Amino acid sequence: MTIIVTGATGTVGRQVVGQLVKRGADVRALVRDPSKANFPAGVDVVQGDLLDVDSLRRAFSGVSTLFLLNGVVPDEYTQALIALNVAREAGIERIVYLSVIHSDLYVNVPHFAGKFGVERMIERMGLNATILRPAYFMGNDLTIKDVVTGYGIYPMPIGSKGLAMVDTGDIAEIAAIELIRRERTAVPLPPDRINIVGPDTLTGADIAAIWTEVLGRPIAYPGDDPAGFEKNLRQFMPSWMAFDMRLMSERFLTEGMIPEAGDVERLTALLGRPLRSYRDFASGIAASA
Repeated sequence: MTIIVTGATGTVGRQVVGQLVKRGADVRALVRDPSKANFPAGVDVVQGDLLDVDSLRRAFSGVSTLFLLNGVVPDEYTQALIALNVAREAGIERIVYLSVIHSDLYVNVPHFAGKFGVERMIERMGLNATILRPAYFMGNDLTIKDVVTGYGIYPMPIGSKGLAMVDTGDIAEIAAIELIRRERTAVPLPPDRINIVGPDTLTGADIAAIWTEVLGRPIAYPGDDPAGFEKNLRQFMPSWMAFDMRLMSERFLTEGMIPEAGDVERLTALLGRPLRSYRDFASGIAASA
């Protein structure tokens, strides 16, 4: 049967498609713009939108397993609920949903609260799903690498509680492993939840120290300023999204993103290798700078 991947042209979705192809899966990619669908040979590309019910019905026809990934958009919650309801209508009984760690703690952050609502819907409707809960994507820091290398500061207000930053490649591979596991069972597996974290839980000062080491010159962590963070983001994104990111950063300061006992060991066993570290990520950027 077929595994369908939504958000297939995004950073994580594209890697999930690649990982599934490597594992011999029959993959269908749902995309809004087929011109961006540069996928490996054999991937079935279908055009559609998560708010277009007719396109979803066509895309989900003949599908056995769904990977549901929603972008951070104002109607993210509606998109997810429509997709899950259409999937249930289509008889899809195997689902992997990409949520976020601590969705139940970051209660005032719009894109966290939306994902937690989707998790509750999955549970209350008895859908056979794995909920993946990744922590902060270390790849987000690609957007500020020039600030780090050019100005000598690490500007992300991540605080002193610590974030278990995770590599997007690790997220994609774990998602693919879980999709294949569900796809290849004779009967749908029971619900599950997996926190996806990195090997280290790092503070702002820790990150600055890593950059100092890999660049060979001092990098400072100037402190925690969510208001300034929002102001800077408004230069590059809509005001609602910048405010959402500010609310998230405030929760970084009060809650952090802390793994549960056994999370790292579980992920390492799933992958059969160590998780990628932030030091490896930063070293890669430093080598190309």
